Amino acid sequence: MTRRFPVWLAVLAFAAACLAPLSAYAQEPQPGPKPIVPDNWQGDALRPKPDMKGIERIRFITDSDYPPFHYYDEVGALTGFNVDLAQAICEVLEVECQIKATNWSDLIPSLDRGEADAAIASIRITAEALQAADFTSRYYATPARFAARKDSELDDIRPETVEGLKVGVAKDTGHEAYLKKYFPAAAIATFDTSEDAQKALKDGAIDLVFGDGITLTFWLNGVTSESCCEFRGGPYLDSSFFGEGVGVAVKKGNRKLAEILTYGLEQVHASGRYEELFLRYFPMNFF
Repeated sequence: MTRRFPVWLAVLAFAAACLAPLSAYAQEPQPGPKPIVPDNWQGDALRPKPDMKGIERIRFITDSDYPPFHYYDEVGALTGFNVDLAQAICEVLEVECQIKATNWSDLIPSLDRGEADAAIASIRITAEALQAADFTSRYYATPARFAARKDSELDDIRPETVEGLKVGVAKDTGHEAYLKKYFPAAAIATFDTSEDAQKALKDGAIDLVFGDGITLTFWLNGVTSESCCEFRGGPYLDSSFFGEGVGVAVKKGNRKLAEILTYGLEQVHASGRYEELFLRYFPMNFF
């Protein structure tokens, strides 16, 4: 089970069906309000409330070292986007909410042992993860983005405009595979980690870096970048390379709870609470 930046696998059809025609080009703006994150919430219909009989409390578990998604604050309280989202789900479901932290490697085993009901820890929905647990619909996904030095004159990112340019990317990732397929004329430079690629861009050793939008957002606005760089071009969303996003995991076979939690997620969206939480924890837009 992986959470950070693996070669993501396609396990659902939503993003692929909607975004495949845009493969090597940034996603075009769509009519109507722009969603904050691409997920399964469409806002056009709400499913009926599932049978909640026998469910008076939901015991969530999460990790504790992945800010701003889940972490301990300065007074030692467990907080973060995932923690607040779990609490919001419990509120709309009108059930007691219990949220505890555990080691990342013990999330799914805790569900299997019956020590928790659901894991909300930015767990990516992959073919591997689906063998170990069932999931709600995704509650966020991140796009791939290009970044360049601020003094670069390159604004129009297309396969033909990056021909011959040095593009840094973490090796053995979906981002590398995407570049090789849709930007074959670029001079692709692979690095052991995304941090190594970012440093190379800051130092002027490469022309562009391509990677996960959230990771790049924090780097661009953090100390280590020294304000060297910025996003160029638009977001890229392709489930076959960048995955289907993350969902809330439940014990394998517990589809009833997965459906209840999906209903809860939809209600949190409909109330506006999701948008409020997302803007609180991610004021720097990575789209």
